[in-house]
Amino acid sequence: MVFSSLIFVYAFLPLCLLIYYLVKDIRVRNIVLLIFSLIFYTWTNPRYIILLVVMVFINWGCALGIGNNRRPGVRKRWLIIDLVASLGILGVFKYLGFASSILQGITGFPKDIIEITLPIGISFYTFQLISYVVDVYRDEVDAEENYFTVLLYAGMFHQCIAGPIVRYQDVAEEIHDRSLDMEEISKGITRFTIGLAKKTLLANGCATAINALVPEGLDSIAGTSALSLWLGMAFYMLQIYLDFSAYSDMAIGMGLMTGFHFKENFNYPYTATSVTDFWRRWHMSLSSFFRDYVYIPLGGNRCGKARQILNLFVVWFLTGLWHGASWNFILWGLFFFVFLVIEKVFLLRVLESIPKFLGRIYAVIVVFFGWIIFKFTDLSYIGVVIKGMFCANGNAFVSYETGTTFLNNIFFILVCIIAATPIVKLLGKLLYSIGKRNKAVMVIKSVLDVAIPVILLGLSTMALVGNSFNPFLYFQF
Repeated sequence: MVFSSLIFVYAFLPLCLLIYYLVKDIRVRNIVLLIFSLIFYTWTNPRYIILLVVMVFINWGCALGIGNNRRPGVRKRWLIIDLVASLGILGVFKYLGFASSILQGITGFPKDIIEITLPIGISFYTFQLISYVVDVYRDEVDAEENYFTVLLYAGMFHQCIAGPIVRYQDVAEEIHDRSLDMEEISKGITRFTIGLAKKTLLANGCATAINALVPEGLDSIAGTSALSLWLGMAFYMLQIYLDFSAYSDMAIGMGLMTGFHFKENFNYPYTATSVTDFWRRWHMSLSSFFRDYVYIPLGGNRCGKARQILNLFVVWFLTGLWHGASWNFILWGLFFFVFLVIEKVFLLRVLESIPKFLGRIYAVIVVFFGWIIFKFTDLSYIGVVIKGMFCANGNAFVSYETGTTFLNNIFFILVCIIAATPIVKLLGKLLYSIGKRNKAVMVIKSVLDVAIPVILLGLSTMALVGNSFNPFLYFQF
């Protein structure tokens, strides 16, 4: 089951919320959320619920082992056991096939590459559980005695599948004691419908355009016009932001509907003025995880330049590897590592001294080419696509089909670009500011606050009819 499906929007979520609101006791509400979360997770493939339950049990037990002991050596042993078990399980399911293919390339064995289906959401809930155990080890949170509370934390359907990566310390109090507020429920509904519309109307529309502009097959891509490749990758750049931020919007919105406050995961990353700034705005929960649990423990900025660069290398190698068991993801992570090092050494000072719009152009260009590396798991495609963008494949600059596709989508492109910027948010703030001095404007704003979610839900429903299964891009990571 996915958020952007008719059965979720019109059956699963309303039924969950109805029962949730009818009961008043917080413990019963947690049971309701846990039951619905387990149903949600088992909907597509019931087998992997066993893995989730086991992973939670391991981390719950290790956290208790740490929390119930004050001897540093014992606590450290429990932490090591947890990290080895959690990362080992993640490694088997996510990277065993990749390691098998590397070994086969070097030695010729094994004869058949090991293929294991990736359990949905495993990368996200593994990192959440690890952050919980490490925080217990650091005495930043108390170890939770109740196993089912940890299972709810890790498996809550709001964010279990594709984030944001929620830290236990951020929701520990709300798991045990939270209240419902009509204003926040209203904000949650609005946020959910915005995310739903982003996914169904914009991200899915971008995917359709990509399929029309960037064909399948190496030979076909080599003969594609340069403008078609530029437009296709621009659509991919928009799609991956709109798709992933849509999921985060919906998760945050459902959190508000049930009394939880999840941190933001995106802050208009395509308005960044540097690559460093981009990674402060993109997938912020993942960036902060690697900062707090890898980069800083390695020494962070507290050591010499050479060690800082090594620390960054480790972080960005792991960031790339986290996204998938393929060389292109590792290359993608190291691509950003190079630019971040250059910025740390001198380029940030240069960017701070020039107009911001130049920094934004630079950041967008770097990120754009980064997404080309990210998209194609077959490395041979990356070179052909980049060469084709500059007509180096003997391909034409433009074709009749490309021009027609561009003209047919020009309004859609503008809407997507606007959706990737804070323009609408700023207009809303301006309307509110004017409304405080003008009652008529405030009435208009109040009407819009009610009408916009209804309109977005209606449009999204029309888009979903006949196309109910459209998974989010980050499900595969």
